[in-house]
Amino acid sequence: MKTIAELNALRDEMQSQMGIRHDKEAHGRIVVAMGTCGIAAGAREVVGAFADALDENKLYDIALIQTGCMGICQYEPVAEVFLPNQEKVTYVRLTPDKARRIVAEHLAGGTPVAEYTISAAK
Repeated sequence: MKTIAELNALRDEMQSQMGIRHDKEAHGRIVVAMGTCGIAAGAREVVGAFADALDENKLYDIALIQTGCMGICQYEPVAEVFLPNQEKVTYVRLTPDKARRIVAEHLAGGTPVAEYTISAAK
């Protein structure tokens, strides 16, 4: 049986290996759907691109979180962006290049990338 400290250390190590950023003091978050269909559609690569772009843009106060299926499989890979005092933005059919653009224009620049949103895809 492992102690709580050992389990916390193992969790932290695994999160760092996965490139996931969790921060209780985050000023925003990106939530990427990582259900079976999302993974099959390329969500792992999208998460990696988000993590790299957040680091490149020095956006250390944005949490990057994985979740299960969001129920919109036809639009995978999917990510939701939550920023303080703004409405949630749902991005669909993502690629690593689209993820990098979202970080640069929406998170760093303040302007959502409208053509990648779910409303543009319908």
